[in-house]
Amino acid sequence: MIDTAVDDPLVADPTYMADIRLFFRPDDISHMAAKGIDLGSYNGVKRNALAIYAHTAPTGDMPPDPAFKWSVNRRQTFLNWIIKKYPMGVATPQAKLSGSVSLTSPSRTRKNVHNLTNDEIQTLKKAFRGLMERDPAQDDSYFAIASIHGLPQAWCSHHIDQYNPWHRVYLKTFEDALRSIPGCEDVTLPFWDISEPIPSLLSEEPFAQYALPVDPGLAAQPPQPGMYFPYTTERNDAATIKKLLAGYDVLGEIGTSDTQTEWGQYNDNGYQKFSIQAHDGGHLSVGPTMAAQEVAAFDPAFWFFHCNLDRLWLQWQTKVQALTLAGFKTTITGDVSWLDAPLNTLPPFSTTSDQSIDLGIAYEQDAAESVVAFENLAGHMEAGRRFRISKAAPISVRVKGIARLNIPGSFVVNLLADGKPIAKRAFFQPNAPRSCPTCALKALVNIDFRIDQKKIVDRELSVTIEVPSQTEMGTLFPLSEAGNPTINARFLLTDH
Repeated sequence: MIDTAVDDPLVADPTYMADIRLFFRPDDISHMAAKGIDLGSYNGVKRNALAIYAHTAPTGDMPPDPAFKWSVNRRQTFLNWIIKKYPMGVATPQAKLSGSVSLTSPSRTRKNVHNLTNDEIQTLKKAFRGLMERDPAQDDSYFAIASIHGLPQAWCSHHIDQYNPWHRVYLKTFEDALRSIPGCEDVTLPFWDISEPIPSLLSEEPFAQYALPVDPGLAAQPPQPGMYFPYTTERNDAATIKKLLAGYDVLGEIGTSDTQTEWGQYNDNGYQKFSIQAHDGGHLSVGPTMAAQEVAAFDPAFWFFHCNLDRLWLQWQTKVQALTLAGFKTTITGDVSWLDAPLNTLPPFSTTSDQSIDLGIAYEQDAAESVVAFENLAGHMEAGRRFRISKAAPISVRVKGIARLNIPGSFVVNLLADGKPIAKRAFFQPNAPRSCPTCALKALVNIDFRIDQKKIVDRELSVTIEVPSQTEMGTLFPLSEAGNPTINARFLLTDH
């Protein structure tokens, strides 16, 4: 956030993301919140724009401390934004920090798995073995912590606003348990950058597989005895993982998420939308265990995979200036109540969603990695905003209103042109989604494809749904049983 208004440049065509949101400090936000004016979000600033302009007059009460009064240029820039009809615009990417990504004083730094020293590898193996050897009835055993995500505890936090925060806290919980093993007090989870082949280290013990010591279904609600017991985790070979990651366009989804100027919503747009689609495709790529929500976290690869997804979120936070709660809220154009009490809980953890925005954990970063420009493409926007349609922009094809509660397990949506597959996307969910309270909150979901116009124009398009785990009866799932979803094909708009 900008701390002073001295020598502000005058911006003729300001946007919220590039300019306006940076005008408000946490002190300003708190001061005006007491007066019923929200300075911390796009909708709040837009709704109160004229009142804010009045409060920031030389004789006004905002900012509350005289040393930070707005300059003439800043007030004029804000007025220009009002005159231009409150454009959202795009963020100006911040250069990545050399060496690591996070706040200036992290308590720990996680490394790329390929960069671990031999001593670090041995310590990591010792920590994993120590957790796996603990009594599964202990809350800090490997079995117990993995069962939080799947059976028997089944705390499903997918396809909702809390998805990224919940998994960030989950990773720290697991990492803290690793650190409780004697001699492993400083161990950190490494990340597997999935743009690289799956690390050979994951084929070594104790990372290669995990045999469940007890039946996780016995204590589940409702009980599911015998479904996953006896059970040893399974994983695809490196070539198959690489092929499936490409097929689900996981790296493409990650690239798109990295360029989003807004946080967004899962079923709509923004970072969260494409990050979650990448997550789902990655789970189904790694193997049968990772594709099944009930047991996914028992595969040791889960932790390396999710560590990378958390790194990517933190990387995005850094570039969009969203490392603080105040900064993060400026990227949200919709509901922010999930970041405030009482809706900020992340059960079963005591850490809340607002606290997860910065846990003081950094990631080793490739200093040579380029900073890409942000975009703010959407299938719809307010009529009062000016917009542009670029002929170079992809077309958004949305399979809308999939009744996911009717589908038994994770599934795949295929887009075909002239009968041949041209794209597919995965959706990660439990085998019995109807019994999952979180899944029931989003009974109808959408799957989005961003497709080059040349690939679909003047071609006969169709959609199929497959359930990979249904091998005995065939993987094809009837669209009629999936709620007869509809197809929306839209040009993508951008602020002009």
